[in-house]
Amino acid sequence: MTEMMDHRFMRRAIELAHECPPSETAYSVGAVIVAAGVEIAAGFSRESDPKAHAEEAALDKLADDVDLTGATLYSTLEPCSRRASARVPCTERILRAGIGRVVIAWREPALFVHNCVGVETLRANDVEVVELPELAEAAMAMNRHLDLSGG
Repeated sequence: MTEMMDHRFMRRAIELAHECPPSETAYSVGAVIVAAGVEIAAGFSRESDPKAHAEEAALDKLADDVDLTGATLYSTLEPCSRRASARVPCTERILRAGIGRVVIAWREPALFVHNCVGVETLRANDVEVVELPELAEAAMAMNRHLDLSGG
């Protein structure tokens, strides 16, 4: 059942990634936060401002006191471990929120930020990370204008 849910919510995140305003300097990413099998928040890159990441946009829609211990965050791209801007990296936001499970479709190439270690950082902090490489192509589709090989 979890695999079916993971695919369903990742497809929802991929739909959101298609909503992103195009950029030559950032990926188009979608994110969905699910608790008890229900979507409780969603977001996409540049949804609220030009520097907003998808995970950031989704998390910002939730009240600060929402218990996300049993929640899963779906992101079409590995959450960032460093930002080119001065903003808090998405991995740190996920850890602060207490989310215990993250599902991604593909890992971040080194095009904009060298050596992203989002997956490793989350796992080192006891967050379960699931990768769905079978959905990576669909998650990359709206980013084909960029050099996805990592520069």
